[in-house]
Amino acid sequence: MGNADLRSLASLSDVSFDDVSGSVVAVDAHNWLYRYLTTTVKFTREEAYTTEDGVEVANLIGVVQGLPKFLDHDIVPVFVFDGGVTELKDDEVESRREKRKQAEELQAAARERGDSVAAARLEARTQRLTSTIHETTRGLLERLDVPMVEAPAEGEAQASYMARRGDADYVGSEDYDTLLFGAPYTLRQITSKGDPELMDLEATLSNLDVTREQLIDIGMLCGTDFNEGVAGVGPKTALKEVKEHGDLWGVLESRDVYIDNADRVRDLFVDPPVTDDYEFDTDIDPDLDAARAYVVDEWDVAADEVERGFERIEEAAVQTGLDRWT
Repeated sequence: MGNADLRSLASLSDVSFDDVSGSVVAVDAHNWLYRYLTTTVKFTREEAYTTEDGVEVANLIGVVQGLPKFLDHDIVPVFVFDGGVTELKDDEVESRREKRKQAEELQAAARERGDSVAAARLEARTQRLTSTIHETTRGLLERLDVPMVEAPAEGEAQASYMARRGDADYVGSEDYDTLLFGAPYTLRQITSKGDPELMDLEATLSNLDVTREQLIDIGMLCGTDFNEGVAGVGPKTALKEVKEHGDLWGVLESRDVYIDNADRVRDLFVDPPVTDDYEFDTDIDPDLDAARAYVVDEWDVAADEVERGFERIEEAAVQTGLDRWT
């Protein structure tokens, strides 16, 4: 997910939670959920998040464990969910599906030979965001009164748009593609250990002496979720050649190569499908009793796996002393 090659070009700095306290963060829900889902699966026994019918809802543990990091620091998360997947992403989706299938085959082989350690290690690689995971995540966030926005297409594009409009102070994502979608500021690792990392679009453009459109061209030359990159072209080469030839088309012509659907991919980053038909309230008033009942009683998640998370959410409501955490 995202273009990791951009890390070597991005303007990144560590920030303290004091610096971002009181802010609104538009969270790329798919990105955040997937990372928390795989982490939960990796470190939690399977029976703790599997219903009697065999449905896995590790996401509920992940949400309860992850949300307190926002609330502890007086940060309002607005979870932005993907809409329809653009057909340009079909190859990436298929690639992920194939990798998951390979992991499932390796896991089955490990179980057959009795190697429980290898099977457990592969478990996270087999995870996917099922319709049940989407449904139950929304159900839990609704009971916790956490704002949600439904994107018409890519969640990170919508989150970036909300930040550009000033409706959010930051985008929350681990992907570097938020730069290409125009997010002014992205917070990475916001619910990991330690302080978050700030990615600054304007500083990136200034340091590289390129426009946002040229940065998109650089990303496309390296490869994105929507296109294969040009063989042998990494971020430093892409930067050099875009500045030398002016734009993507100049580089492709000079190398006598092409990128499938290049014009459509470029347009997707420059002017992605987004909506301003949304509203949300930052005065959060979680119903913890309803949330506990939903997770433990309705979805059979082990109470001891989520109780500390719920306690931390309740503690955050008291510690902030702000009206919105009531």
